[in-house]
Amino acid sequence: MDPLGATISGLLDGFASGAFSSEEAVRAFADRIEAHNGKLNAVLDFDPAHALEQARAIDARRAQGHDLGPLAGVPIAIKDNICRRGELTTCCSRMLASYRPPFDATVIRRLHHAGAVILGRLNMDEFAMGSSNETSCFGPARNPWDLERSPGGSSGGAAAAVAASLAPTALGSDTGGSIRQPAALTGVVGLKPTYGRVSRYGLVAFASSLDQIGPFGREVADVARVLSVIAGRDPMDSTSVDRDVPDYLAALESKPDRPLRVGLAREFFSEGLDPEVESAIREAARVFEAEGATVSEISLPNSKHAIPAYYIVAPAEASSNLARYDGTIFGHRAEDFEPKTDAEKDLPALIRMMMASRAEGFGPEVTRRIMLGTFVLSAGYADRYYVQALKVRRLIRDDFDRAFQNVDVILGPTSPVPAFKVGEKLSDPLAMYLLDVYTGPANLAGIPGISLPGGLTKSGLPIGIQLQAPAFAEETLLRAARIFERATDWHTKRPGLV
Repeated sequence: MDPLGATISGLLDGFASGAFSSEEAVRAFADRIEAHNGKLNAVLDFDPAHALEQARAIDARRAQGHDLGPLAGVPIAIKDNICRRGELTTCCSRMLASYRPPFDATVIRRLHHAGAVILGRLNMDEFAMGSSNETSCFGPARNPWDLERSPGGSSGGAAAAVAASLAPTALGSDTGGSIRQPAALTGVVGLKPTYGRVSRYGLVAFASSLDQIGPFGREVADVARVLSVIAGRDPMDSTSVDRDVPDYLAALESKPDRPLRVGLAREFFSEGLDPEVESAIREAARVFEAEGATVSEISLPNSKHAIPAYYIVAPAEASSNLARYDGTIFGHRAEDFEPKTDAEKDLPALIRMMMASRAEGFGPEVTRRIMLGTFVLSAGYADRYYVQALKVRRLIRDDFDRAFQNVDVILGPTSPVPAFKVGEKLSDPLAMYLLDVYTGPANLAGIPGISLPGGLTKSGLPIGIQLQAPAFAEETLLRAARIFERATDWHTKRPGLV
């Protein structure tokens, strides 16, 4: 058995049977990273000695017959905006180039308690702002299906790492589609849980009412296992919800009380949707029908307003969250802030230092969103833009609530297009923002969504299908995803990276 090709279940079975040890599995992934990461730029930091030390400790405990956690010995890689004590956590920004948190994020503590082996940190769009992983100060990650193409973003490094077998699973974050969209573009499974299902403590904030941590995996069972570990109430995060954590893995094969009801929103099939993606979604609907589900047309009439609303709410929260990075206490501090113009000569040195630090520390996309967010919150414009966007957000949530009175899950595209070439959309921010058209509504509504492999284009690029469910209905969501996965083999396809 080859640990590189194994799912989490396969790795755990291999450990239990003695087919390979955790140390051997970690060494195999370390060799894989060494061989291929130079082309992919997915993994930023990897300390094989430390990872092997973790693995050997778990192997020793296993040999001694100790009770082990549910992910004991399983390697996992972490997006670069999730804090790990003493380890670089830069958000792929010059602003945090030397930041080493003095604490672990709650999800990291839970992974350690479950016995997972942390492999290292992963590339991403700067401060999670982007849909292509091209805003990273470390350069873009590459799609293992075609190295000329983007793996999506902002969790592009996580998606690429799992797709290329650099790691069997990874943690990312999703603010407007940043787990699901790269999962779709790289042919893996990516889950955004319900807002409040997973603690955000230790996740460097982008937009606090939208951000959510979630897992990537090769199959639905992978993300179910990881979610069971990281979910649950956390007193360090006031927005995490005090609800019992179900056994998500057991839910995958459980028998529902009635046939699954799948909704297909008519608004999803509009201008801008790639014909091959549309064909894959309609084929997925036929698969669900063949598996005994009912498929009916629904309407989400306010979904057309999701992108404008999202790109007011998210930048507004970003401008507030990123205000702390001014070179005084937090973030990069410029060394040269001498006045360059006559206007600057009248400014206090402290103000010039802050201006220079932010200009040097933030990239163009982050700067654009801070400026947009500051504008929509400014006096005279907050009511006109920000408050209106919050009202639209409520209408979008109401649309989902009405739809879920008649269906259990909603089926649709994850991304309107397959993987695009690096540089193809970078100069057109609006085109990049429109990539979130099918994923952003779930964040605004706070509901869970999952992307799973649903086909390949004629040129061999992955197509992702998305399922969405009511808040805290991850069991239903994962069960529906497993129904599709059982009936197809798209999740077994791998890129031809050698």
